[in-house]
Amino acid sequence: MNIYLGLGSNLGDRKDNIRQALALLQKAGVNLIRVSPVIETPALLPQGAPWEWNKPYLNIAVECDTPLSAADLLEHIKRIQSELGRDSQSRWSPRPIDIDILLWRNEIINTDDLTVPHKDLHLRHFVLTPLIALNPQLTIPGRGDNTVLQWSESLPHHIPLWMGILNITPDSFSDGGTNNSLSAATASVNSMVDWGASILDIGGESTRPGAETIDPETEWQRVAPVIDFIHTHYREDLLRPQISLDTRNPAVAARAMERGVDFINDVGGLTDPAMIDLAADNSCEWIAMHSLSVPADPQVVLAADADPVAEVNDWIAKQMEIWSKAGVALSNVVIDPGIGFGKDPLQSLKLLQSAHTFRKHGLRLLAGHSRKSFMKQFAGNDVHERDMVTVGSAMQLCQQGVDIIRVHNIPDHTAAYRGWAHLAG
Repeated sequence: MNIYLGLGSNLGDRKDNIRQALALLQKAGVNLIRVSPVIETPALLPQGAPWEWNKPYLNIAVECDTPLSAADLLEHIKRIQSELGRDSQSRWSPRPIDIDILLWRNEIINTDDLTVPHKDLHLRHFVLTPLIALNPQLTIPGRGDNTVLQWSESLPHHIPLWMGILNITPDSFSDGGTNNSLSAATASVNSMVDWGASILDIGGESTRPGAETIDPETEWQRVAPVIDFIHTHYREDLLRPQISLDTRNPAVAARAMERGVDFINDVGGLTDPAMIDLAADNSCEWIAMHSLSVPADPQVVLAADADPVAEVNDWIAKQMEIWSKAGVALSNVVIDPGIGFGKDPLQSLKLLQSAHTFRKHGLRLLAGHSRKSFMKQFAGNDVHERDMVTVGSAMQLCQQGVDIIRVHNIPDHTAAYRGWAHLAG
């Protein structure tokens, strides 16, 4: 196990404060291995705190290593916090930077100045979510065999990562053609990141009902310029968004991994032997979606009397055996129950109502319900209305502990979540 640090800021230019702190940690001799996505959470306040203190935090976790001792690193942290304007006497009031040593390899440290693992780490969702993004199978020394993912299940709600949908297609069902030009796509990228998207899911092939299959080269030519733009535009940013490629084609996935994407979102469910081989041979993360047909075929669905939750749970268990035997690191796999793919509207609704049950397998969970046709009985075809229904259901998915929520409208979701989180506690 490496060293894990937590960084947060709720005063001034919060992202820039964290960037500066990361740069100063590197200067002090800390090797940054991986930086988690940025999450926003309400401030943790004592009883009777002034209302002015209730400023939302930005939080990250960092996997790192250093030749420094824990005590020496703590001294550097104190200096960095002071340099960035942190009042050493202030524990609860707004502050430009917090840096905590969360985990120090497999050690337990208890001194007058330092407690590691960090106190109550397993009870803080704003710590667990960034750690889960780095390593969902991470365990906490002195806390038994529970992983950070399992610890998060005991909390009232789990902070999601927001995945923004970026379809570079002329025929997607709700936004086909919107991002066909590179200028439109890059504007969408920047807007989603500004509004809080942690992951950008780029798709070059529509999987809507009736969509035509395209050849791998056409798919690649659609998505490659956007991948290149994100890499170039955010190259120097340690808080850059993660890139997901939405594809079922192994050749396209392989080319994307060569370009350094973080996720392959496989609507084929990571069932193609060639995809499984890629997953076994690469450290990229994989989203495996349950489906009966891709593109979605309204005539190919589970039987009306089938239990969709049991069907998906059985599929996950069987696939996990296949993936393990093939050498796929299960910590790199995220499950998507496949809303609308092989399920009628009521079955899709049942899957969302029971989303929490899929976390029992020890894998992260993604929900991709945005603007889907299961809403048609209680929402019309108007995009704004479907977005509002998507937002309402997303808040309930937060309550269930879904790890990644994939949506078209990032601004409405992050704003709604901010309000919900301040009341959820």
